[in-house]
Amino acid sequence: MSSNPSDWTDWLGKYGPQLLLFARTQTRCEEDAEDLLQEAVTESTNKNEGKTPDLPLVYATIRRRAVDLARKNDRRAAREETVNQESDACWFDNTIEQKEIAQVIDRAVKKIPEKFREVVVLKIWSELTFAQIAETLNIPLNTAASRYRYGLEILKRDTNLNSHE
Repeated sequence: MSSNPSDWTDWLGKYGPQLLLFARTQTRCEEDAEDLLQEAVTESTNKNEGKTPDLPLVYATIRRRAVDLARKNDRRAAREETVNQESDACWFDNTIEQKEIAQVIDRAVKKIPEKFREVVVLKIWSELTFAQIAETLNIPLNTAASRYRYGLEILKRDTNLNSHE
């Protein structure tokens, strides 16, 4: 088989759907199946010196990568479960005079979606500028600022600190 673009179109048209179906049976979600298929075709093509890969090699690669992905996901889930069980500790300095407010804020910050939480924490507790946050998270400056604003809105709504004063 050659590496002619029309050969690739024919090959993917003929084998792509069945390879994707197989990848779906090996993974836990559609996105993982699509990623595995792309990685398997790429890896198999590289092993076949750029030519369209042998079908059994692609199937074997999908299966091997699916097993690796499942193991990785299971290990991560186990670590997160352990951390979640141990994470009752307050993230903030619990010597604050108003411990009740600190606990309310702590619970609220932990509930904020991660993309907002990381910006709020970097801005308030790490005292980074929006430019530094944007660079750290590899996001546009305006995105960092808007995530901060949305994060603060969520905090304000969820904490309702005025009722604690």
